[in-house]
Amino acid sequence: MLSAVIFDLDGVLADSEPWWSQIDAKLLGKYGVTYRGEYHQNVVGVSYRLAVEFYKKAFGLSVPTEEMMRRRGAIATEFFANLVGLFANVKEVLEELRQMRRRLAVATSSVSTSARPFLDRHELTRCFEVIVAGEEVERGKPAPDIYLRAADKLGLTADACLVVEDALPGVAAAKAAKMRVVAIPDRRFVDPREYDKKADYVLGSLKELPTLIRALASSSNGTPQRG
Repeated sequence: MLSAVIFDLDGVLADSEPWWSQIDAKLLGKYGVTYRGEYHQNVVGVSYRLAVEFYKKAFGLSVPTEEMMRRRGAIATEFFANLVGLFANVKEVLEELRQMRRRLAVATSSVSTSARPFLDRHELTRCFEVIVAGEEVERGKPAPDIYLRAADKLGLTADACLVVEDALPGVAAAKAAKMRVVAIPDRRFVDPREYDKKADYVLGSLKELPTLIRALASSSNGTPQRG
């Protein structure tokens, strides 16, 4: 039985993807690199560590990874606390799912110092029983650790959880955790056709999620047709 919905934050609840190139441009600028977002696709949805290690290799930087991760986290905190907005219908969808008695969680690669102020600013914290941030697990997405951690904190098995993701590394993380996953690709940045064979369900927007969950609840085998 589907008991809980675990949401990624970036690109699912937070309309943050347009800001990440600016965050990383500010980060890389501290090391003398002019960055215009040309590698955005390479770091969408991955852990801070993987993103930083990618940039170090791409730009030939010899900076300690931990230092760059700390700086990236500090810059992201500033953006999330003041600039990053919500996608449309987020509050309505979360409230509808709560009325359907679904337990809700967030599992994000972002550090808690940026994720939690964002959730607080948009008055979403109360909606979630569990919030797991990137620094709470050893391996970031696409490893399954963060989703397994969320399920553990909920006290649920993997098959009781449905993950909502926007990025392929996150989809891979959910599948590696043996969870069903809904993909909501941000068509501004990715080709949604890439998700068809990797996610269990593909939706056009978050607004469609309650309908899918009702279909899952009413389906005899729990596997309605892909959206």
